[in-house]
Amino acid sequence: MFDSDFLKQLEYLSLLSKRMFQGQLLAQRRTMQTGGGIEFSDHREYMHGDDLRYLDWNVYARHGDLLLKRFQEEEDLHVYLLLDASQSMDVQAAAGTSSANASQDPPKFTLARQIAAALAYIALADLDRVSICAYADGIQSTMPLIRGKDQILSVLRFLEGLQCSGQRTDLKRSVGEFVARAPRTGLAIVISDLFDQDGFREGVDRLRYAQFEPHVIQIHTRSEANPDLLGDVQLVDCESGTEKKVTVTERKLRQYKQLFATFIADIETYCRNHGLAHTRATTDIPFDAVLLKMMRAAAVG
Repeated sequence: MFDSDFLKQLEYLSLLSKRMFQGQLLAQRRTMQTGGGIEFSDHREYMHGDDLRYLDWNVYARHGDLLLKRFQEEEDLHVYLLLDASQSMDVQAAAGTSSANASQDPPKFTLARQIAAALAYIALADLDRVSICAYADGIQSTMPLIRGKDQILSVLRFLEGLQCSGQRTDLKRSVGEFVARAPRTGLAIVISDLFDQDGFREGVDRLRYAQFEPHVIQIHTRSEANPDLLGDVQLVDCESGTEKKVTVTERKLRQYKQLFATFIADIETYCRNHGLAHTRATTDIPFDAVLLKMMRAAAVG
């Protein structure tokens, strides 16, 4: 899944991201500190107990004013990748899809891991800290916070070792566990098909209320949006194992497509109303195209 060509694409995306993100997605945060920083900002008046090492002696010599130097200090961003590893993510484009290349499309989980690897690499190259949490009905596996571009092999090994599991998808519960473990807030990128039995909103709301900055990446197959099925079929829920025989008519097919379109529109409306970044992709789109779409959105936003 992660060959030499993939790594070359990561390097290209890393370089491109520095020109396009403009500090709006994966970017270093800056905080105001007194003394010891990187870039001078301004002064403030000396107060009893302040460290005299940070007095501006040049100002004192010229004007007799006791002023302390203030600096802008760069603070590394914590980037958390919440990766949906539920059974529904292991779905590939169905054989009956109208897409000519359906048989070549990877499972959703493959594309999700490629996107996670690319985002992790971009963040690590920018000296940010990265953690990955794979979830289904709860947190399944966690890669602790790492920093530095040389850690990308650890990321790739972690992602390649993941497998889809769980009896359901529960983002709310998973986020509750994640928030309790996270050492501090940061950017929280949810990579999922959002096929959550209880809905994804409460999970993302928890991230917002806990002062994380959510970004939603939604992945689905074209056949999930536009199935090419007619007649008697037996449907199997890939997570619960529930089976159901149905007769698919043209009318039911139209109803399903309308419901799926409404599902997509509701997600987009929710994210737009709450000022959240949202990127939607299908499995026939290469991972680097998805990342470029994200970058352009961040550069415009």
